[in-house]
Amino acid sequence: MTDTGESQAELRAALVKLLQQLAREEPADQRGTPMLPVLDEHFGQPADELPVVQEEVESHRSVDVDIALEKVASRDPAHRLLGIGGGDQRHHASLSDLMAQAGWGRFRLGQVDRLNLATGPDTERATVAFGLHVFTHRGSPVAVLQRAANAQYHSAARLEVLATTPESAAALLSEVRELSLSSSVVRGQVISFSGNAYEHSLSGITFVRRPDLPAERVILPPGTLDRVRAHVVGMAEHREELRRRGQHLKRGVLLYGPPGTGKTHTVRHLIGAVPDTTVVLLSGTQMAFVAQAAQVARAHQPAIVVLEDCDLIAEDRDHGPFGGGASPLLFTLLDVMDGLDADADVVFLLTTNRAQALEKALAQRPGRVDLAVEIPLPDEAARRELIALYATGIGFGAAAVARAASASPGTTASYAKELVRRAVLIAAMQDREPGDDDLAAATAQLQDDGAELTRALLGGAGRDADTTTGHA
Repeated sequence: MTDTGESQAELRAALVKLLQQLAREEPADQRGTPMLPVLDEHFGQPADELPVVQEEVESHRSVDVDIALEKVASRDPAHRLLGIGGGDQRHHASLSDLMAQAGWGRFRLGQVDRLNLATGPDTERATVAFGLHVFTHRGSPVAVLQRAANAQYHSAARLEVLATTPESAAALLSEVRELSLSSSVVRGQVISFSGNAYEHSLSGITFVRRPDLPAERVILPPGTLDRVRAHVVGMAEHREELRRRGQHLKRGVLLYGPPGTGKTHTVRHLIGAVPDTTVVLLSGTQMAFVAQAAQVARAHQPAIVVLEDCDLIAEDRDHGPFGGGASPLLFTLLDVMDGLDADADVVFLLTTNRAQALEKALAQRPGRVDLAVEIPLPDEAARRELIALYATGIGFGAAAVARAASASPGTTASYAKELVRRAVLIAAMQDREPGDDDLAAATAQLQDDGAELTRALLGGAGRDADTTTGHA
């Protein structure tokens, strides 16, 4: 090697040595404790030589995992939750990378990042979005980097466990997984897959307030509500006896009838009657999540999966390409209804305006639905009850209510509700208390020949409809 070559090699070596020395020196204005020495002391050996085990966390389970990890870590009185500084680059680096670069003065300890997430319709929790848990688990030192999903950096939520052995990391992750399920914030809640930005939502799941609708506000033909309650609520109340005698708990209930007759009203009553049951609501485009809804129900049973207007995902199987045009979602629904274990305490509660759209598919796959109940148009007695119900506290006379009910054959609860509202509005526009004349005037408005479309939109079947049955 020439003198020039030797001098260049010596210069490079001197520069590397200088850079390493500068990296190890702490400038006076640099804040935060170096991360790696803290971990080295905790493990009693070089932490960056230990294995790291990662596990991704589904975004809607982030709160559950946050709660579970906090419970596990807090069993160690000396546990610490540390933040890691270092700018945006830390979001692109794994725990192994963070430790590897910590020796160069990067990623020093700082503040813990937190993310506010919904835990119910009215509650929230400031979860750890980027933080390092340092504690002892089952006698072995561990450190867990917890990070939330970050759309900006295209990264999923995950846990990264630093432990002395992969087996220790696996044991910790298993315990966190089990605890997160048993203490899930979803358990016993009413949720939908709407992701409403104006409500308490958690990664596409929206928490819904549980309705409180007493039985006396559900107007059905005699015995109808009792039949439905026995299948949904009664079986839940006697689940242990049914299991003891080898009877299955999984069940399907279909409520069918014309639009506006109160199927949704009945569902709301049933949901309120089982306050500790997990409920998943699906309607419209949310039907696409039926498989995920079944998974949530299975994991958080006892549970009810409500599919409103499920005829929207069904078509006649005799039409369409290849001789069968039924929506794949219908088959998905039937598959998930059959796929759950027989002892799963899960109710599939379906409503439809067109039972004929489902009848053939359900008949060809028997056992999915074991109770079908018609919710028909209200007869005259039921219409009187409905008008009186919606007019509670207004003071219409019994005779006026009876005349209004008699004048509205083929109408539904939606019609009765609108009838009372119009009567109140007529009185309000004249700055007086509503009375029987206002109810009569509202009836005349809605029964006018020009209001035929309005009656139809309110669920009316027409003046010549058979009204011998009742309603909800």
